[in-house]
Amino acid sequence: MNSEPRRALVASPTQAARAAEERLRAAYDFVPLDQADTVIALGGDGFMLQTLHAMLESRRILPVFGMNLGTVGFLMNEWRLERLEQRLEKAKSFKVNPLRMVVDTVDGERFSIPAINEVSLLRETRQTAKLEVQVNDRPVLPELVCDGVLVATPAGSTAYNLSAHGPILPLGSALVALTPISPFRPRRWRGAILPENTAIRFTVLDPVKRPVSAVADQREVRDVAQVEVKIDRATPLTLLFDPEHTLDDRIAAEQFIA
Repeated sequence: MNSEPRRALVASPTQAARAAEERLRAAYDFVPLDQADTVIALGGDGFMLQTLHAMLESRRILPVFGMNLGTVGFLMNEWRLERLEQRLEKAKSFKVNPLRMVVDTVDGERFSIPAINEVSLLRETRQTAKLEVQVNDRPVLPELVCDGVLVATPAGSTAYNLSAHGPILPLGSALVALTPISPFRPRRWRGAILPENTAIRFTVLDPVKRPVSAVADQREVRDVAQVEVKIDRATPLTLLFDPEHTLDDRIAAEQFIA
């Protein structure tokens, strides 16, 4: 029985990632994606999210070891050509449960879309959004007037959520962040930290005059009437990290960056 590792290699379309792909293919053996048991992804955080979303859509989930050839690379390891086999053997795995948003639009359409970092509701026009917020079917904010609001996972808490002054959540904390974006009323509300098994529902109070879009990572649905957000435990994702460069360490370190 063949016990050789079956690695697939995918790369973003940038010049740096394509050049790195050529070097890796010359140095190591790779198999097609549908025959692999591990994926090497070359690019930045955006490309990592694309890779993970493609797996969710195909319903074939594989561990992913990313190497950074983008800008921030929060979800990636350092790019190095050497010792790939040894790095994969020693890599530490992290399970990430994505969010799933179920959206009903003003026109009566329904969409179900996963999100690894966050689900965001955003105003579409110059006028603020007006939203009712429910937690586990209990109204907690009858009217939130804001530019938007988001729900972030621990893995995504250092992305848009942090820019919106939301909390950093440790990986494995079993929590989600509910964070307003430029809230006007209630002015002093700064968000909430909730158990990850919480169901959060947003109802757009004036969807015609004050239209709102919903965005799951990089996928947008416009003119929404209602959005429900929950953790999707049925499709956990696995990210692989070098032991000295693990995601939980990076999340912890972000709390001390001025």
